[in-house]
This record gives sequence, C-alpha cells and structure tokens, in this order.
Amino acid sequence: QVQLVESGGGLVQAGGSLRLSCAASGRTFSSSAVGWFRQAPGKEREVVAAINWSGYSTYVADSVEGRFTISRDNVKNTVYLQMNSLKPEDTAVYYCAADRTLGLRTLSNDYDYWGQGTQVTVSS
Repeated sequence: QVQLVESGGGLVQAGGSLRLSCAASGRTFSSSAVGWFRQAPGKEREVVAAINWSGYSTYVADSVEGRFTISRDNVKNTVYLQMNSLKPEDTAVYYCAADRTLGLRTLSNDYDYWGQGTQVTVSS
C-alpha cells in the first residue's frame, strides 16, 4: 500500500511560483512511478508531469514545458513539482499518483494510488 499526501498549493499571482510536494508512506514508493495530474472545473483530468522510480526519466506536458519541473527524493519518499511562470490557466486541483512500476507512466488509468489533491489558484 502507498498513501500519498500533497501539499504546497495556494493562491499566487500570474508569473509567480509554487512548489508542490507529494509525500508518500510505504516501502514500495522508491520503486514506484509517480505522476502529477490536474483537473480544472468542467475539464477532464490531465497529466502534468511524470517521473520514473529513479528520477532519471521524466515527462512534462507540452502545456507546462519549460515552466514546470518534476523531481523526487527517494530518501525522503517525496516527489516535487516546481511550478514557475504560473498562468491563470494553470488553476486546478493538482493530484499526485503512484504506480508500483519502475518505468514512466503518463496515463491516469496506469496509476493505482492517488492523493487527495491540493488546490492551485493563479490570479491574473
């Protein structure tokens, strides 16, 4: 079992930055793929970024390329999403998810464990 808790969300002005954290419990987290997803009101959940078990392989969506960075610290059992140059269209609930696989995963259906989400609101 893996339990995930997101933190770091909040209200920020356009152009600002936030760093989201996804803290995990469970011994298998260090060998799990992790993804960050977001869901805005009235929209489908979409992948934002993903990282493999070691952190050496990452993916970021085109919509956030160059602005968001995903990283992980397996000693701390935590995955981070650094978000810079935030835009109003980044406003959403952000979720982290984990899957007990070593490779990179970008589809929400691939993930078995989800956090409760953290709200990110970007004002114009």
